[in-house]
Amino acid sequence: MASQTRRQLLTALGLAGGTAALYQAMTVMGHAADSRFSGPPVLSGARKGSKVLVLGAGLAGMLAAYELRKAGYSVRILEYQDRPGGRNWTLRGGDRVVEMGTPVQKVGFSPGNYINPGPWRIPYHHRALLHYCKQFGVPLEPFIQLNYNAFVHSAEAFGGKPMRYRDVACDFTGVVAELLAKSIDGHTLDQELTQDDRAQLKEAMRGWGLLDENLRYTSSVHTSTRRGWERRPGGGPDGAPVPSQLLDRHDLFKPGMWQSLAFFMNYEMQTTMFQPVGGVDMIGKGFAKQVADLITMHARVTRIAQDQQGVRVTWEHTASGKVSEETADWCVCTIPLSVLSQIDVQVAPAMKAAIGAVPYTSHIKMGLEFKRRFWEQDDDIYGGISFTSGEISQVSYPSYGYHSSGPGVLLGAYTKNMAGLDIAGMSPAERIETGLAQGSVLHPQYRKEFSNGVAVAWSRIPWSLGCCAIWSEESRKQHYRTLTEMDGRIVLAGEHASYLGCWQEGALLSSLDAITRLHKRAQEA
Repeated sequence: MASQTRRQLLTALGLAGGTAALYQAMTVMGHAADSRFSGPPVLSGARKGSKVLVLGAGLAGMLAAYELRKAGYSVRILEYQDRPGGRNWTLRGGDRVVEMGTPVQKVGFSPGNYINPGPWRIPYHHRALLHYCKQFGVPLEPFIQLNYNAFVHSAEAFGGKPMRYRDVACDFTGVVAELLAKSIDGHTLDQELTQDDRAQLKEAMRGWGLLDENLRYTSSVHTSTRRGWERRPGGGPDGAPVPSQLLDRHDLFKPGMWQSLAFFMNYEMQTTMFQPVGGVDMIGKGFAKQVADLITMHARVTRIAQDQQGVRVTWEHTASGKVSEETADWCVCTIPLSVLSQIDVQVAPAMKAAIGAVPYTSHIKMGLEFKRRFWEQDDDIYGGISFTSGEISQVSYPSYGYHSSGPGVLLGAYTKNMAGLDIAGMSPAERIETGLAQGSVLHPQYRKEFSNGVAVAWSRIPWSLGCCAIWSEESRKQHYRTLTEMDGRIVLAGEHASYLGCWQEGALLSSLDAITRLHKRAQEA
């Protein structure tokens, strides 16, 4: 009972903003850890003339090719698309989005504006990605993850009216602190805390929650120094500020409120975050510069066979229709499982079952361009994320081009769960209309200021058939080890073969692990 009470206390403190304390506790318990990357692998003694065929020129494939060539292998990459990078993808004006079963979308953004339909941010502890960005000369800049002036919205709280994140966070902290402080005086924690602990905790709650001398959380100058003012401090004889009014504590505990606060407690979502200058595809381009001479574009793999002597991959040129066969001693396959499961692959039954056992998410991302950056000019929002209970889930504001004149692009939707499938079933125009309708709840300026947009449904993208792999606890237990082990002369790599699914770091860590296994097997052979 004592440990359960402490766990509940840690959770309450963490959700209300005690990031450092909660993370420290999580680290001790083994629930949070840094990336395992400590440097590039040392691969030596490669057999002269040994050839490796890499399938896919995403980050996992290009990293594998880069490190294997350094080790002395002869390497070639087959890539389905007409560009390297895979899901490391940026859309700019003039680009086209080709999905299955929907009209082609032509991006109409103004020069300098862009949207990243795939990965878009880099946590500070994704060490492998940061290492190679530095090594390959990819400049990074801060990505604004948490913005206290952004909005939190739930249709079930505060009459459906959006609230500033800072107001929700401050009031949630204050109310929780008040309840906990009063429980100390009510002696409900006597069995869990010593007398000194109780005194110290009560004093901590008074300062942390901005409580008054009676341990109450009330509207005051004191609380407004954190949550903001009804009238801001000014100059002159009438410059005295007016404290802001507190939110209804009943609505503070609605899921849409505390879940938004808890979002930034997730280890992968903690600041500091980075983004490549000019778009996330600058990472893919940085990698591609190292291995451009190894990549064959427009190569759609149709069959992967192997025997004791090597591998044979049949592929079709997507433009000419010409069918070719490529042979090698070894193969690193980074094709997403959603696609690989539909290819004739000669692997053991257990590996084939693992490949077919992992479904993929169906995220939707929308890039909406507006005539002006009204979120900055009208709402004082510079970067960060607003949350809504609508299907669009999130609105993210650009972390570049601050105070610039002319059009701006924001992320108008980042769907989750079934909303991705629902919106994927719409036409691109219907998706944009959904984004405008739901986004207008946060920003009434949407309709008046809208210029153009693009909406990417990952489940309809032919070269990925989904955004990223979804492992359940049961499927990991049954199939993960098989998926990550070598099958004869073939090894798989990608975010799906890691415990950091949906992240570029996971793809890189998986790639490094895969080529280390391959090198060891090659030496043994």
